[in-house]
Amino acid sequence: QVQLVESGGGLVQAGGSLRLSCAASGKIFSINSMGWYRQAPGKQREFVASITSGGSTNYVDSVKERFTISRDNAGNTVYLQMNSLKSEDTAVYYCRFIANAHLYWGQGTQVTVSS
Repeated sequence: QVQLVESGGGLVQAGGSLRLSCAASGKIFSINSMGWYRQAPGKQREFVASITSGGSTNYVDSVKERFTISRDNAGNTVYLQMNSLKSEDTAVYYCRFIANAHLYWGQGTQVTVSS
């Protein structure tokens, strides 16, 4: 079983920055993809960014040039650096791993951007 633990959410003013982290633990044999999703109140969960085991990244258009996804050298922790935050970025952010050919989700961390 793989566990994902997120951290780094909080309250920030518009234009500010936050860095989210998501660390995987447990019996990990392979991680194919790591990513971040978010869900705002009353909305469906949406894709934000992803990074593959090969280092390829992908972003939703609304966060390009503002957010950066990265991972540590061991490959078990993924980060989301969020700059120039906007009120519309307010949501619960979830990390998502495809590890050991299974899909895992983090518990979610709240990001609130005040205008």
